[in-house]
Amino acid sequence: MKLLGVTGGIGSGKTTVCRMLEELGARVFYADDEAKRLLANNASIRRNVIDVFGPESYLSDGSPDRRFIARMAFADKALLDRLNALIHPPVLRRFEEAAQQAQREGASLMVKEAALIFEAGADRQLDTVAVVEAPLGVRIERVCERDGVSQEEVAARMAHQADPSVLRNRADIVLENDRDPERLRRKVERLYRDMTSR
Repeated sequence: MKLLGVTGGIGSGKTTVCRMLEELGARVFYADDEAKRLLANNASIRRNVIDVFGPESYLSDGSPDRRFIARMAFADKALLDRLNALIHPPVLRRFEEAAQQAQREGASLMVKEAALIFEAGADRQLDTVAVVEAPLGVRIERVCERDGVSQEEVAARMAHQADPSVLRNRADIVLENDRDPERLRRKVERLYRDMTSR
């Protein structure tokens, strides 16, 4: 079984690429979704997040106020580093467990979708890393629409992510995601064939 990482800046289209890979038969582990689950359901992480960000980081119904946490973290690199230190290790362990299960079940390709593959050192777990790229204006527009946030909030998040040129240089494969979904699909199909035929 091959292990593929899919990463890229916020709004680049990582999830779109991974949904296409799933349709082709790949198993996909969505690291950012797993991080959200841990934030909501892991009592130890909840306590630590409250210690770092204060009681306002969780709503009255007990769910995390992700927008509040993001606004605080992306305004202060030290807070962001502390949040990542709480979340990344258990997410890495969950991916390892999911990959072992996929291998036992005979999957030929396991994909890890994550915004911070290189930053978290997760590339060391993977055979290949694909970086998804999209024009800056398109990315900002997508995130504003998807998350209901302002352009300023998107810019603050982007400021804490690796520059696209750095990701491009570290990538094994670059997938350009402009506004042509069929062209992107053809690239993803070629990537799937290459990964599963090795």
